[in-house]
Amino acid sequence: MPVSIKKVLFGKTKDGMEVNRYTFEGGKVVISVLDFGCAITNILVPDRKGNLADISLGYDDVAGYEKNFPYIGVVVGRVAGRIAGGKFSMDGKDYKLAINNGPNNIHGGATGFSRRLWAGEVMGDKLKLTYTSPDGEEGFPGEVTTTVVYSLTPEGALTIDYTATTTKPCPLVLTNHSYFNLKGHADDDVLDHVVQINADTCVPLNEDLIPTGDLPDVSGTPNDLRTPVKLGDREEQVRLGNIDLTYCVGNEGELKYVSRVSHPATGRYIDTHTTEPGLQFYTAKYMADAVGKGGKEYKPFASFCLETQRYPDSVNHSNFPNSILRPGYTYRQTTVFTFGVLQG
Repeated sequence: MPVSIKKVLFGKTKDGMEVNRYTFEGGKVVISVLDFGCAITNILVPDRKGNLADISLGYDDVAGYEKNFPYIGVVVGRVAGRIAGGKFSMDGKDYKLAINNGPNNIHGGATGFSRRLWAGEVMGDKLKLTYTSPDGEEGFPGEVTTTVVYSLTPEGALTIDYTATTTKPCPLVLTNHSYFNLKGHADDDVLDHVVQINADTCVPLNEDLIPTGDLPDVSGTPNDLRTPVKLGDREEQVRLGNIDLTYCVGNEGELKYVSRVSHPATGRYIDTHTTEPGLQFYTAKYMADAVGKGGKEYKPFASFCLETQRYPDSVNHSNFPNSILRPGYTYRQTTVFTFGVLQG
């Protein structure tokens, strides 16, 4: 049965703008997306017995997404992750951004792409969302036009295609910031989940959560997730935040298999393929004051993110993959999340 997209009014912003929800139906997995922040609001996935659970954290109304300090479900930009001190230099000019996370800038600033209304268009079985960020928005140079296209196969593979162009050189690092719990969004921990990430090296952080610039081998460290690891077996490291890192998963531009997160009891899993060089694995250590769907209070370590992106603060590290988009070029990224069920 082919997948179709149903559009309904989700609500209105505090400024009275209509926000629509687009639901992909007809396949094994049901997914809903808003045109506000490109937010994924629901992901319904069956377990081994065919029981559906919503494995994606989210909110019941637009007001939740307008506040949304944990960035649940949304596309973040212009730059995902932290920029040290909220500043960078490019082509001999210094730029100063908003400080909205300790001493740093995070996820594009105080508003960013995640709190903007995008233009939505259904194109057959695809949802196209477009936003034009004006020159100087949040301190970033250039008018940047970004398009995000969501598509879902009947078997449960969600593809997110990103493209962007700019009128001036600017850093651009985009990702989707969905939080998952394979038991269901209302469950209170993910320590019984099993994680495997195909990365030989990672991007360690300093005390301000900024990359040190080193890219060490993960061998012999708690960060080695190349073979499947139950998070509960490394609970101390998880709670310290030591596993919440960007992992170096391969060449930019090449669509490759980079991770699997599974829940043995239900059989549900997420496989990730991406063209990005980095995968930020985050177990919601800093989740706070988030009341989600059905009034559920979301807690630290009760969900995880799989953020496909360039490395954090890459604009300030010459040895990191390039994050500068220039006029005449097109930013491209493809990430595929495959939702399935393990047998046996």
